[in-house]
Amino acid sequence: MTSRPESSPLTNAGRNLLDRRRFLGDTSSALSAIALSGLLADQELLAKGSPWSPQIRPDQPNAPRQPQATPKAKNVLVIFCAGACSQLETWDYKPELIKQDGKPLPGGPSVTFQGPAGNLARPQYKFRPHGQTGKMVSDMIPHLAKQVDDFAFVHTLTSKSNTHGPAENFLSTGFVQDGFPSIGAWATYGLGSENQNLPAFVAIPDPRGVPQASVNNWGSGFLPAVFQGMPFSASEPISNLLPPKSIAAGSDGAAKDLLRLLNDEHLRKNPRDTNLAARIASYELAARMQLSVPEISDLSTESDHTLTMYGANDAKDELKSGYAKNCILARRLIEKGVRFVQLFNGAYASGGRLNWDGHQKLREQYDIHGRVMDQPSAALIHDMRQRGLLDDTLVVWCTEFGRMPMFQKGAQGRDHNPNGFTAFLTGAGVKPGVSYGATDELGFKAVENVLSIHDLNATILHLLGFDHERLTFRHNGIDRRLTDVHGHVIDAVLA
Repeated sequence: MTSRPESSPLTNAGRNLLDRRRFLGDTSSALSAIALSGLLADQELLAKGSPWSPQIRPDQPNAPRQPQATPKAKNVLVIFCAGACSQLETWDYKPELIKQDGKPLPGGPSVTFQGPAGNLARPQYKFRPHGQTGKMVSDMIPHLAKQVDDFAFVHTLTSKSNTHGPAENFLSTGFVQDGFPSIGAWATYGLGSENQNLPAFVAIPDPRGVPQASVNNWGSGFLPAVFQGMPFSASEPISNLLPPKSIAAGSDGAAKDLLRLLNDEHLRKNPRDTNLAARIASYELAARMQLSVPEISDLSTESDHTLTMYGANDAKDELKSGYAKNCILARRLIEKGVRFVQLFNGAYASGGRLNWDGHQKLREQYDIHGRVMDQPSAALIHDMRQRGLLDDTLVVWCTEFGRMPMFQKGAQGRDHNPNGFTAFLTGAGVKPGVSYGATDELGFKAVENVLSIHDLNATILHLLGFDHERLTFRHNGIDRRLTDVHGHVIDAVLA
């Protein structure tokens, strides 16, 4: 038998292994840990893998990158109806609500967000069956109703807030607080862009104004600023994009060449200065955008047929034509490979005049909002399908929360309801003709296959090729993610 060399003394760890009581105690702890891990794994409470972050070149932060898995969708278009569009006047048909019209809600709240609750109120529009699926849809949105066989509805979304600003934050960022990255920023952080002459992420505000949470909806939060969305619309071009007219084109070009020379020289002397490289990349993108943005914003090249289909040439309805032009802009951006487009329908809180916040005169205001949103949105989805864009583009129609089945006391409108509302998905990777989950018979609360905004966002990331539990960014010592510590992919809506 070979003896242990004198030069290899017994370590402290080895000494502990010779301690019988310590050995038995450690064994007991280890077996308990194994059992706990097994229980957590069975309940899907353990992360499926280690945190994952993309490798980003500082000098080309928006260069296209591969996700963790093969994606079903390469681009995302979100149609965001700001102001909380009522599920009861659009997609969630409740015949029992018609029967109970004018009666109090049994066991319902006496006071809701804005004050005392009134009696139950029937849907303000007639519902009819559409498509081969026979999906019941409101007469308020007849153009979108024709496409229901292509949509996957989720009827049981819930929110953590019944206030517009925090609820918009929650929908766009996964958190009700300010300061967190938007889903578009997460998408471009993970994937970059296929077009280096346009922003990777564009937010298109409604012609009536910006949404309640404003830039939080397209902000980068603690992600690098290069991944924030660029807001502009068909009627509001990007500010300060072009040089003053007093500067001649030749002088401007010469100045850019000199600046590029100085930047390259500085980078050679400071090759590890990633902040400088990122800033230079942003300025160079801005220079390329001086040519690409005016071209993509010029809708005069669209045919009369297209303009009419969208409603963009409706001289009698400036709101609808303005939103329709934004819809055409959204399609053109997707065509050019912009990774994430966030299209807003509705602006900030204004008593329901400028968005879907129908507290007092819901039918009167929804007559306007429905007309503005329906035809252009339907034309956008139809046009993208005809052009083959939905083969690799995911479209999501959503709103920040729903509305109550009763009217507010003394009013003709519905109060805020975060306990059950509807969104739909269509396009790449989506199973058509699906209606998943259900609210109760009056549309008050989600009761079957209850979902959270985290689940919706996890599904969007999944279709882009990401495991939402692993796509992370290290911030203040925490591996942060879009879905916080929640969320499951909604498999029922996936093709």
